[in-house]
Amino acid sequence: MESLPLRFFKEINNWDTVIFIYNSALKEIGTKIDILNDEFQHRHRYNPIEHVKSRIKAPESIVKKLKKRGYETSIENMVKYINDIAGIRIICSFTSDIYKIAEMIANQNDLKVLSIKDYIKYPKESGYQSYHMIVTVPIFLSDSVIDTKVEIQIRTIAQDFWATLEHKIYYKFEGNAPDYISRELRECAKIISYLDERMLRLTDVILESKKTDVS
Repeated sequence: MESLPLRFFKEINNWDTVIFIYNSALKEIGTKIDILNDEFQHRHRYNPIEHVKSRIKAPESIVKKLKKRGYETSIENMVKYINDIAGIRIICSFTSDIYKIAEMIANQNDLKVLSIKDYIKYPKESGYQSYHMIVTVPIFLSDSVIDTKVEIQIRTIAQDFWATLEHKIYYKFEGNAPDYISRELRECAKIISYLDERMLRLTDVILESKKTDVS
């Protein structure tokens, strides 16, 4: 299969075409996730996924990221060096679900996992927790197959709540939040992690009691 930056952008240097390819990649990944969730429900009578969000990165954010990394602003550099142009966020109930979902995605034989960052086992200094995967998915066009990168973020409801608020806070302060806010956010992240652990233990107890009742 051909990779997206090589042949494709020598022939087509058009923003609309690029976005078409990335939107197609989001559709492909989204369908896979829906099917995996349905299969899990069918086999285990349990849905690990609460909901899924997808987005294409805004042009100004792409340009800003390229400049920050020292690259010229071009479509070829954008595709080559920016891995999160197409992004999917999977929200689940428990941390244990995160690893189940990640394993199911990695086992798809037409996806290639390029990188993994586990910010749950190893949170960022800010307290941020999430599981990140960069994968490529083949997009079948009429005359070619284009491997396209998609970033997949998997996190719990509580982790997503924290990350959303952190993003809003740092956006308001343009990335320079006062130290006391950063400290509060780190403390809140610890509370979020503790809450996730408590809720998971509680769910395990409930499931075990149901097994005992059936037997």
